[in-house]
Amino acid sequence: MRLNIEGIAKLAGVSRSTVSRVISGKGYASPETRRRVLAVIEQMQYKPNAVARAMASQRTNSIGVIVFRKQQPIVSHPLYGKLVDAILLAAESLGYSVFLKTDQEMSLNSTDFMLEKRVEGLILISRLHKNVIDYVKKFDVPYLMVNGSTDDPDVIHLVSDDVSGGRQAADHLYGLGHRNIWILAGPQEHRSHKLRLEGFLAWFEERGCGQGLTVVHSPDSTFEQGRRMLAEHWEGFMLQRCTAVFATNDMLALGAIRELSERAVSVPGQVAVMGFDGTDYAAVSTPPLTTVQVDTQRMGADAVATLDCLVRRDGEPTRLKEYECQLIVRQSTLREE
Repeated sequence: MRLNIEGIAKLAGVSRSTVSRVISGKGYASPETRRRVLAVIEQMQYKPNAVARAMASQRTNSIGVIVFRKQQPIVSHPLYGKLVDAILLAAESLGYSVFLKTDQEMSLNSTDFMLEKRVEGLILISRLHKNVIDYVKKFDVPYLMVNGSTDDPDVIHLVSDDVSGGRQAADHLYGLGHRNIWILAGPQEHRSHKLRLEGFLAWFEERGCGQGLTVVHSPDSTFEQGRRMLAEHWEGFMLQRCTAVFATNDMLALGAIRELSERAVSVPGQVAVMGFDGTDYAAVSTPPLTTVQVDTQRMGADAVATLDCLVRRDGEPTRLKEYECQLIVRQSTLREE
């Protein structure tokens, strides 16, 4: 039997407003009245309609997550997927439902979709065009950006400290004795790839020992692109006598390992390879890949917690929050005795 508040009121012998007070926990109801109402609810297995709850509280308890990325994969991307997982888990713990949308065209349609769903806040993931931010601002909906960049001082964004991570990678390879290093840099219009490269190069430049570095720019950051770039630059790689490869993400590094393997070059015996991101693929590759891990778990959880504060108008969050990366040393850079 489908039951509404009016039906419960009749069965319990109370008014509709009394039932509403018992369900919401707001306002007074005597212990006996409360007992009768709850007994009817339990007997009839009544569950308040989500729309009715939203109308009564003026809240939808939902947030929107939009992942902006031009190329596939998007949600199944090894980094963004982990970030979305962390957001979903944190949202559930705070009682939020999540609408998730991907956008390859950097359009305004995804934002319109979220506004139509009456979300209470937005989490925008990856690099955005300014027109998207300007559009979101018009609607007075709390929002923040994760793993992206913007020149707008009003935007709250949570990002990994990629410069520091790049410096950790440089220090690791230098400490192993590598001086001739082939650097495979992903698209420089993307904040992460750009800053990781900058951090790596700065570490060597500060010590005056960057003469043996070779930078190759890749238009994409996929496994196949990593393999293709090394194949296309193989002659220069050999002439430079490179003993190590640093790629600005794990997938490029894994592609490079595959190409080295196809050419019977031992990793790490002849060439050490390391990546960046700390994806699950890095841990199960052959050999397991040394990487700089991005703290997607904390970034995702903090994104939801920060948005919740904005929704409730509880305090003024920091506009920029950077998360320290962690060097994970695995077999792909270990010295063979």
